[in-house]
Amino acid sequence: MVPLLVVLLLALILFGAGFALKALWWLAVIVLVVWLLGFVLRSADNMPVGPG
Repeated sequence: MVPLLVVLLLALILFGAGFALKALWWLAVIVLVVWLLGFVLRSADNMPVGPG
């Protein structure tokens, strides 16, 4: 839970600073996409495979 909050806080900080520095905005988008991919892949990894 803590790593999740750290990543979301990092993305929020970078997004806020991104209005001043466009490079940080793009970095925030990349961080968010990587986090979402990790979340989806981790969720898919916990799903049962096949019948039964």
